[in-house]
Formats: sequence, structure tokens, C-alpha cells
Amino acid sequence: MKEFQVNNVMVQAYPLTAAQRIHNFSRLACPYHQLLNIGTGLYIQQDVDFTLLKDAIYEAYARLDSMRLRFLQDENGEVYQYLVPNEDREIRLVDFSQWNEEDAHNEMRKWTAIPFKRFHSPMNEVVMIKLPDGYNGIYSKVDHMTMDSSSIITFYTDILQLYCAKRYGTERPKPMQPYIKALERDLAYEANSKARQRDEKFWMEEIAKSEPMYTDFNGMGRLITQRRESGNPNQRSASIASRSPLASISVYHLEKEPSDRLMQFCEESHVPMVCLLLMGLRTVLSKFNNDEKDVSIKSCVARRGTLLEKRSGGTRIHFFPLRTIMEPETTFLEGLHIIQEEQNRIFRHANFDPVEQMIRRVKYWNTAPNTSYESLSLTYQPMTLRQNVEKIPDIPYKSFWYTNGVAAQPLYLTVMHRVEDNGLDFNFEYQKEAVTDYEMEYLYYYLCRVLFRGIENSSRTIGEILEMI
Repeated sequence: MKEFQVNNVMVQAYPLTAAQRIHNFSRLACPYHQLLNIGTGLYIQQDVDFTLLKDAIYEAYARLDSMRLRFLQDENGEVYQYLVPNEDREIRLVDFSQWNEEDAHNEMRKWTAIPFKRFHSPMNEVVMIKLPDGYNGIYSKVDHMTMDSSSIITFYTDILQLYCAKRYGTERPKPMQPYIKALERDLAYEANSKARQRDEKFWMEEIAKSEPMYTDFNGMGRLITQRRESGNPNQRSASIASRSPLASISVYHLEKEPSDRLMQFCEESHVPMVCLLLMGLRTVLSKFNNDEKDVSIKSCVARRGTLLEKRSGGTRIHFFPLRTIMEPETTFLEGLHIIQEEQNRIFRHANFDPVEQMIRRVKYWNTAPNTSYESLSLTYQPMTLRQNVEKIPDIPYKSFWYTNGVAAQPLYLTVMHRVEDNGLDFNFEYQKEAVTDYEMEYLYYYLCRVLFRGIENSSRTIGEILEMI
């Protein structure tokens, strides 16, 4: 911790955590400064008392510290973070009720592409919204160095519960947890703690096992081309760098009934949904790459196991490679258990700096800059915004994720539950230069085929499923 003078006041400022450094690294490498913007919207089909909603938003700001986070840069270029005691910015109300709805959402996409001022400035914006057909609610834009999807859902939920308490007299939400306390624990871990030393040993042993194999979501073409260019027919990594980070989002809505079948299978088989999704993706990547047995995917670890971590906001996501080598004789259920065991191993060492892990792997295998063994990343977000709040059950909801127009990696899949019916939404954020809409649809089609061929008979082998699809 260091003290800095800001607007004639001394503030206590802290270094960035590993999770924040990931995003800062991406920000510095990208010419489009809106890269870290996350735009979302939550709208309910009900008349809203916007005076009470504004009061609820202000109170939620006061309760969740990370919504009052600021950044500064010292004379050496190092970035620090500090909190301001309150937020008294005006919260706008924008009336789109007479607009075409898609035009309204396009307008909010434009807002999402406007970068924040980086230092000594608010890193979020919340706007009250009126949409057509009686939908009213909130649009928000946050900076990924201050919030992740879990934090955003926590913030929205807090606003909703505070609003209901004010309007309907329902029970007030439980207190939030202090952001600085969670931050200090992360920084104490990074200060060469014994826990960090154990995790470092684990990841170095993982790296040294054997070199992984790159499997592309578009098939073998990228690796074959780069092998030819390098003159190394045995090259196992591939460059995933793109000339342009301009990006889009394609969202595929899996209906409620098939979504329920997937969740029921997970419950009956005692397997987390994220493991089922990873099994589906690694099987598709195997299919697209000549039935390759060795498949790696970047898997998101939310790092929110304790009450402090769950309710202190901030950004806590770390990404690590989940690598599995599966023989064709492996059954679908056996594959799920392999993935579950691997996930559990990673979770125990997930506080380690993912960027450091990536750099160490590059050095160990002497791969070229900007090369990788993973072509895509997966995040599964199990939390939902649907709350069993007294007085307002079963109200129609709409939720949106607005693209900021750029992406740091070729393909990033986020699977979330819809607030309307708890069905699954598959959100593919992709660089336009690397992926087309058709290729996204093709990948989603095969992912669904694998998932449903697997759950209808989990004793099928991977080889049988690959032949079926």
C-alpha cells in the first residue's frame, strides 16, 4: 500500500491483483480503449418507480465498494487502485419507450463502445431505462478491472432487492463484504506466501509433463499452415494473434426443455454443468482436428468460494488451461469424471498468476511469441438474476449483454442462464477476422450434438460419439 495525494486529499492506494493485471496487460496491447468495457441490461415488464430505483442504485453504490474504485498511475508508470467514499453522480433516465426496440439496444451498444477515462475517474455508468412494451430497468457499463460477471449479477441483485424493500416492504438484502479486505488477502498471497510457493510448484510440474497439442475451432488449417511456414512438421503450438481485434457477439438460445435435460443429467450424474460443457467442447475440438486425443481449453475459475469473495465485488477471474488426453474407448461419463478431477486439481491452485503461468509455459517449450495451445476460452456463469422476491414473482424479464466492439482473443464462450426461464444462453464473443457467423453457428450446432448424444447414453464412448456426429 502507498499513499498518494488526490485532489488535495491523501488516499491509500493498492497495487493491482493478478486478475486485474490480466486485463491491464490486454488493455496496453490493444489500440481500442473500450476493450475492458462490459455493457449489460436488465429490464422487467412492470411499471417502475424511478425515484425509488434511483435511491436503490445510490444505496447499492454505497454498499458495493468496487463500484467506487478508481485507478492512478505513479511516476514509474505503475497502476494503483483506491476507493472514493461515495458516488453522487447524476443517474440518468433515458426513455426509449417510443423507439423501435432494436434501435434502442443498438444505441446502448454505442454507449458500451465509449471508453472510460482511465485514471482518477469513475469506472462505471448506470442508466435507468424505459423500453417499449412496458419493460423498464437498468443499463450498466463497467470496467473489467473493477468488476466481473459475478460482481455485476451481485450488483443488479442488490439493486433489485433494495428497490423491492423500498417499494413493497420486503426483506432488505444482507450486507456486502469489504473490497479492501479481499484485496489485501490476494496481495498477501502474492507476497511469496507458502500457498503461492505450493501453487508455483504445481504449475511448473504441470508445464513439464509434456507439450500440449493445439486444437483449433476451425480445424487443422491454422496449424498446418504455420508448420509449413516454420519448417517444423511437428510443431504443436499455433499463433492466435489477429491483425484486428474488432469483434462481435453471437448469442444462441437453447430452449428451456433441452436446457432442463442437461441440468437434470448433471444433477443425476453428480457432475457440474461446467464439466459437461467442457466435455462437449473438447469433443468438438477433437472432431474438428482429426479426432485428436490431446485437447486443451482455457477454463475460467471464478475464485469466489468464501462469503468474502462472493460479496466483495471486484474482478476475480483467472484462466488456466484445462488439458485432457482421452482415448476413443473412454466413455462419455468417464470423460466427465476425468474433467471433473482435473478441474478440482486446478481449483486448488487457481490463485496463481495466470499470466505468469502462460509466460513460464512459453519459455519452457520455447514457443514463438503470441502462440498458444488453446483456441478458445470458456466461462460458465451459474448465478442468475431471477430472485424469489416476495410481491413480484413471475414477472417477465429481459437481460442483454452488449458488445463493446473489440475482443482480446479470437473466441470466448460464456454460457449463462436466462433470467426469463433459466434456459441456457451461449454467448460467443469473437474477433471478426478470425471467425464468421457461419462458423459460430457450425460450432454451436456440433456442441449441441455432442452434448445430447452424450447425455442420452453416457456409456457411449468418445469414438462412438465422434462417428455419430
